[in-house]
Amino acid sequence: MKRVGFLLKVRKEYIEEYKTHHQNVWEEMKNALVKHGWNNYSLFIRSDGLLFGYFEARESFPKCLDGMSKEQINTKWQEVMSPYFEVLESSAPDQSMIELEEVFHLD
Repeated sequence: MKRVGFLLKVRKEYIEEYKTHHQNVWEEMKNALVKHGWNNYSLFIRSDGLLFGYFEARESFPKCLDGMSKEQINTKWQEVMSPYFEVLESSAPDQSMIELEEVFHLD
């Protein structure tokens, strides 16, 4: 298991709408995340839209992203989410996640 932290930036004017979407994540999307090793997954957002995500990957962050990239439901979800994010480095939000280096963990 690998702990993964990542950052994204939600456009400030869409923060509330973004939160509403995440109160109603599609069941098929949640199942796909679990299938591809996204365990104990949480998202945290700051008032300016800075988004921090955390999950425990079965193997690695790239492997989890790769698995999700093959899921049709993920493609649909990324299309819905794309307008909410600032300065995407690629066409889908999940391809713009900036992985953070873990520097400390307390069990």
